[in-house]
Amino acid sequence: MFKKVLVAEDIDSINIGLVSALQQFESIEVHHTKYCDDALLKIKRAKLDKVPFDLLITDLSFKADHRATSIKSGEELAEEARKEQADIKIIIYSVEDRPVKIKSLYETLNIDGYVSKGRNSTAELLQAIQTISESNCYLPQQLHEFKDNKLFEIETYDIELLKCLSIGLTQDEISKEFKKKGYSWSSTSSIEKRLNKLRVYFDAKNVTHLVSIAKDMGLI
Repeated sequence: MFKKVLVAEDIDSINIGLVSALQQFESIEVHHTKYCDDALLKIKRAKLDKVPFDLLITDLSFKADHRATSIKSGEELAEEARKEQADIKIIIYSVEDRPVKIKSLYETLNIDGYVSKGRNSTAELLQAIQTISESNCYLPQQLHEFKDNKLFEIETYDIELLKCLSIGLTQDEISKEFKKKGYSWSSTSSIEKRLNKLRVYFDAKNVTHLVSIAKDMGLI
């Protein structure tokens, strides 16, 4: 079981609830913060003191207030935490319940678990912690059901391609960006073939319609 856990959550009631729930594990030392910047500082400090955190539990969204911050979201925090401490386990705890979005978090951030906030989410979170502490990845029910859906076939490359289109990049510009990243599928012809496949896949009339569908589904 984990010994030291950090909770990053900006809503007091949820923060208190999580800390209280985690106290059911007598061996766990729980720390918490409302800001992503503070969470990363705590992770750095704990590592420096040679008493690192075993697990980070973070929300995805953090409401902006009077305080200026560098890290704006749980996604950014998870990414920075991994850079600082590669072996830290990460659970995302959020209201987000779109399977496509949740799947992308596992692929892009290599998270260890995801729990959607809801009526029974505390019990599920405790289950996720137990599962991950036993060196297993925790997949929420949304993804177990999602595997039977054809959208499970969408790859990280497709998401990145759609994101580039959504910010107005042309296929030539996307090709240049992908070549910089060393992608083997970076030619304009490869991009065009993938776009054609995606348009058919989503029954999109054109690229604009494809991007709109992707946004509605939470892909980008």
